[in-house]
Amino acid sequence: MTRAYRFPGKGLLIDRARKVQFTFDGRVFQGFHGDTLASALLANGQRLMARSFKYHRPRGVMTAGSEEPSALVEIHEGAQQTPNVRATMQEIYEGLDARSQNRLGSLGFDLLAVNDRLSPFLGAGFYYKTFMWPRAFWEKLYEPAIRRAAGLGRLSGRADEAAYEKAFAHCDLLIIGAGPAGLMSALTAGRAGADVILATEDTQPGGRLLSDQPVIDGQPAPLWVDSVMAELRSLPNIRVMTRTTVTGRYDHGTFGALERVSLHKAPGEAPRECFWRIVARHAILASGALERPLAHPDNDRPGVMLASGVSAQFGRYGVDPGPLVIFSNNDSGLQTARTLTAQGVEIAAYVDPRPIAVTEDFPVYPEAQITGTRGRLGLRDVAVRHKGGTSVIAARTLALAGGWNPNIALACHLGARPVWEPVLQSFVMPPGSTPGLGIAGAAGGLLSTRAALIDGRDKALTALSALDLRAAVTDIPQAEDTPYAIAPFWAVDAGGRAWLDFANDVTTKDVKLAAQEGFTAVEHMKRYTTQGMAPDQGKSSNVAALAVLADATGQGIAETGLTTYRPPYGPVSIAALGAGGRGEGFAPVRRLTSDAKSRAMGAPMIEAGLWYRPSYFPRPGETGWREACDREVRLVRVKAGVADVSSLGKIDVQGADAGRFLDFVYTNTMSSLRPGKVRYGLMLREDGFVMDDGTCARLGPEHFLVTTTTSAAGLVMRHLDFVHQAFCADWDVRLLSVTEAWAQFSVAGPRSKEVLGRLGITPGLPFMGWRGLSLNGVPARLFRISFSGEEGYEIAVPTRYGAALFDALVAAAEAEEGGAYGMEALNVLRVEKGFLTHAEIHGRVTAGDVGLGRMVSDAKDCIGKAAAQRPGLVENREQLVGLMPVNQGEDLSAGAHLYNEKDPAERAFNQGYVTSVAPSPTLGCWLGLGFLKNGRARHGEVIRLDDGLRRRAVLVEVRDPVFFDPDGGRMRD
Repeated sequence: MTRAYRFPGKGLLIDRARKVQFTFDGRVFQGFHGDTLASALLANGQRLMARSFKYHRPRGVMTAGSEEPSALVEIHEGAQQTPNVRATMQEIYEGLDARSQNRLGSLGFDLLAVNDRLSPFLGAGFYYKTFMWPRAFWEKLYEPAIRRAAGLGRLSGRADEAAYEKAFAHCDLLIIGAGPAGLMSALTAGRAGADVILATEDTQPGGRLLSDQPVIDGQPAPLWVDSVMAELRSLPNIRVMTRTTVTGRYDHGTFGALERVSLHKAPGEAPRECFWRIVARHAILASGALERPLAHPDNDRPGVMLASGVSAQFGRYGVDPGPLVIFSNNDSGLQTARTLTAQGVEIAAYVDPRPIAVTEDFPVYPEAQITGTRGRLGLRDVAVRHKGGTSVIAARTLALAGGWNPNIALACHLGARPVWEPVLQSFVMPPGSTPGLGIAGAAGGLLSTRAALIDGRDKALTALSALDLRAAVTDIPQAEDTPYAIAPFWAVDAGGRAWLDFANDVTTKDVKLAAQEGFTAVEHMKRYTTQGMAPDQGKSSNVAALAVLADATGQGIAETGLTTYRPPYGPVSIAALGAGGRGEGFAPVRRLTSDAKSRAMGAPMIEAGLWYRPSYFPRPGETGWREACDREVRLVRVKAGVADVSSLGKIDVQGADAGRFLDFVYTNTMSSLRPGKVRYGLMLREDGFVMDDGTCARLGPEHFLVTTTTSAAGLVMRHLDFVHQAFCADWDVRLLSVTEAWAQFSVAGPRSKEVLGRLGITPGLPFMGWRGLSLNGVPARLFRISFSGEEGYEIAVPTRYGAALFDALVAAAEAEEGGAYGMEALNVLRVEKGFLTHAEIHGRVTAGDVGLGRMVSDAKDCIGKAAAQRPGLVENREQLVGLMPVNQGEDLSAGAHLYNEKDPAERAFNQGYVTSVAPSPTLGCWLGLGFLKNGRARHGEVIRLDDGLRRRAVLVEVRDPVFFDPDGGRMRD
C-alpha cells in the first residue's frame, strides 16, 4: 500500500526505520513502529473504519485517544477475539489482524445500511412505541430480532486462554495524567522525596505537548518533556506507568487502573493486561480536557474529526489531513489552524460563527457556519454558509472544535458534582469538593500551557503539605499563556441530521424529541435517546447534548445539569478484573504456614472452608483416624495440644465509631469492652437468622479485632462492608481483612502454661483477656480463649513467622508429653463442650434456637434484631440439644432425623435433625448435637435417631448440649 498521506519528516512517535505490516479486513497495510491502527490506516488513505450502531452509517476516526467514539474494531489473535477496540489506542505490531465490525457484508457495502434509509421511522423512542403490539410478537419475533442486532463487535465464543495479571501498589502521591500539569506535579513531588506514581494512558508522557508541540523555555515542548522525564526516571521514588488508564476512584484513597502490558506486541508469554489497585495518601487529577464537536448536518462522515484529533494524528504520527477545513467557535480552533498551516498543512478554510476580524495565511470565514458535507464513504467537500452566501469547499478532512470539557469523571466517582462555568462553557469541579484529590491544569479549567504548569506545581505543593513533606518551589518555564475565548454555539440549524453521539447515532432532533415527549431531565433524556450510553460513554458528546436539551426546554445549562459519572472511566476487560481466576486461581488452594510440617508428620489434609487443614497426626502403631483422634483428645484433656487456627477469619476494625459500629452488627455490646479484653459475640443477618459467631478483642481505644469462623470469613467481611456503606457511611470506621496477615495457634490443656513457658512466655492473663508481647523481637499477640473447654491460649504472629512458631510450639508440647492435634480431635472437643460451628449455625437458626437468646441485648438495636422478633422465629422452634445413645456402644450419624420413639419415619412425624456427631473418648460413647422441637424442655426424654440413607436407627437420650464440664471451670480457672 502507498503512504500517500504521511507528511514528510513529521511524526514524533513513529520510527520510520522500522516498518510494520498488518492487516485490516484481510488487506495488507504497512505502517511504522509507534503507529496506532488509526494513524497507520489514515496514512494509507483508509478513512472508512467502522459502521455506526443504529443506522450503520460509515464512520472514521475522530480523535487520537481513548475518547474515540467511532473507529471501533475487532482484534483477532487465534482464539482470542477482542471487540470494540479503539483504533486510536491499538498500537500496530507485525502480524496484527484487525477487522471492522457491526456490518452485514463488507465494510464498504453494508447491507444493514438500509436502516439509514429508514431513519425517519427509527427515531428516538422508536423501540418503546413499536414493539408493544401485538403482544404475542414480543417473545417470538421482536426480542430475538433485537438481540441479534444488538451489540457492536463479537466475541469468539471460545475460552480466553491469554494471561492476565493483577497487582497492588501504594504511594504518597498518585498523579493521573502526564501532560504539562502532571509532569510539573511529578517533578515538584519527586524532588521533595515523595513516593510518587505518575500514570498516563498514553504510550509516552507529554499529553498534548506531543501533539501541539508549543514552545517551552525557547525549545519545542517535546524536548522539554524529554528533559523532565530524564530527571523523573533518575529519581528512585518515582514510578512512571505508561499505557495505564486510571479507571475508578474509590473510598480511602483507592484507585483502579488498567495497564495494557502487551497489547502493543504480538501474543507471547507476557500478560495482556494488568489490573492495578493503587492506594494513595493523596492524588492529583491532571487528566487534561477533551475536545467536543459542533453539530451540523452530516457531520459524521469519515474524514470529519475533532481538531485535537487532527493535531495529534499530524504531530505524533505525521498523518497529512489536507486539504483541511476547520469549524470552530473558540480561539483554540483558530490556534490549531495557525499551527498546522505553519507546518505546511493545507488549510482550505477556517470557519467561525463569531464575528472575528483576523488576517491569516488561509481563508477565514467569520460569522459563518457549515451547513452540510458530501462524500458518503469519505469526505469530499463541505458547504459553508457565510455573509456572502454559500460556498462549497473541497476538503479531505473537516476538523470540528466546539470547545473543551475538563476531564473530571474521576473527580465525580465519589459523589462530587460539577458546576457550570459560563466563561469556559464547560463543567468544572467547585473548590473543596474533592478532599484528597487535587485537580490541576486543563482538568481544572486552566487551558493555557503556562497556567497548567503553574497549577501542576501548586497542586503538588498543596499535596506535599498535607503529607507533611517539605518542598522547594520549582521554577516555572516560559510557555504560552493565551487567554481562552469561546462563543456558546452548539449546533447549526440548517435542516438535516446533526449528530451528537456518533457511536449510538443520536442527533439533535432526537434530543429535541425527548424534550417534546416529556423527558426533560437529563438522565431521562439519556435513557430515552441512548445518548452517552455507547462504549465511549459520551465523553465528547454529553455536554453538547445537554446544551441542546437546555435550549429545547428553555432552561439554562446549569439548571439542566449533567449526567452522573460512574466507574470505570474506560473499558476494563473482565479477564483483567478476574486475573488469575482460572483453574486453581478460581478456587485457590490455601495452605497454612504449618502445612509442610503437618504433612511431614504424616497428617492427611482435609478442606475446611477455603483452607487445607490437618485431619489428625498419626503415630506409629495407629491403624486409623479413630485411634489418632482419641489419643489427641485425651492429650488435650490431660496434657497439652497445639493446633493451627490461622484459618479463622480476622478483621481489623478501627475508628472513633468502631465500638458503635460493632454494637450495631453484634447482638451483644462491644463498645463497653475494655482494652485488653475479649468478648464472645453473635451476628445476625438482616432477616434475623444467625450469620456467625466469634470473638472480638479490643486492641486499643479505637481499635478492635474481630474473629470469625473459617467458613464465614468472607461472608462476614462482605456483610460488615455492606452495613457500613448502606447504613452508616458517615461513621468514622475502617475495616480491613487481616486473615492472611497473621498465623495463629491454639495451645490447650492443663499444661498449656508450661508449653508457653518453654518459649519464654508467662501468660498472666485472665480468661477472655489478651496482651501484646515480643518473641525474640517478633511482635505477637496472646489471647486466653478456648474452643476445647480446657485452659487455652491462642498466640498470633505475622504470617512469615508462622512455620517457625508452629515448630517451636509442637516441640514444647511434646516435651510436656503433649503434641499436635488436628480437625478430628478439634471437632470432638467442641462437641463435648457443645460449642457451635456452621454445622449448627447453618443459616436457618436464630439466637434463641441455639440457646443464645440472652445475647441479644435489650438495651440497643442491632442488625436483624427486629426481624428475629417475628412470631415465626420465636414460636414453635426447633432448639439445640445434646444427644447420647441409650446403648453407649452404638454409633450416631449426622444428617439423621429425630422422631418420637414409636412414631414412623415419615415427614409428618419429624421432630428434628442431627447436625454434628463425634466419638468421645472422654465420656466413652458417641455424642451428637441437633435441633429438636421444644428441645430444651425435653432433656431426659428418649427419642429415636433415624438415618434412612444408612438404614440405621438408634435410641438416644436428649441432653443438655454441654456434655463435659458444664460450669466451664476447667477453661476459666
